[in-house]
Amino acid sequence: MRKIKLQMAFGGIDWDDDMVTFCIDILKDVDTILLGRKTAEDFIPYWAEYARNPIEGDMNSRLGKPLTDIPKIVFSDHQQTNPWTNTTIIKGDSIKAIRRLKSETGKDMMVYGGHSFVSSLSGHGLVDEYYLLVNPLAIQPDEPVLKFINNKLKLKLKDCRPFPSGTVLLTYTSK
Repeated sequence: MRKIKLQMAFGGIDWDDDMVTFCIDILKDVDTILLGRKTAEDFIPYWAEYARNPIEGDMNSRLGKPLTDIPKIVFSDHQQTNPWTNTTIIKGDSIKAIRRLKSETGKDMMVYGGHSFVSSLSGHGLVDEYYLLVNPLAIQPDEPVLKFINNKLKLKLKDCRPFPSGTVLLTYTSK
């Protein structure tokens, strides 16, 4: 069975080269990126532009190609046309569709998502690994860290990795 990995950043993340390397490395075991429509509208064109026009020495340019090359599935009942290349749009019951995708043969799937999409996946127990990038010094007092999770998750801390920028990667697995 394929795993679903979720990567989210909280707080004022100051990206560094080690973090970008981590993001590229984690994608080596991923053959599908899952996105909600709202995230896809910004995510896909943003990274496609970096893939088309990389800037030497720019951290985002290193991520552009892998994020663009990996096929994406966008879940939306509102999207009438598909303006993106290398992307499939799925309408209807996203939970049922994701359960079917998990049962298929293939590599892991990565979720980059907005709060409502992530909340739905977490609430239905579909996320297997959580990669949470947190900069504790940059979190605002009113920031809704993990507000999207509506029920208590049973997670096990797998790893804690600090980056030179002060950001910490917390990796959890579902119990």
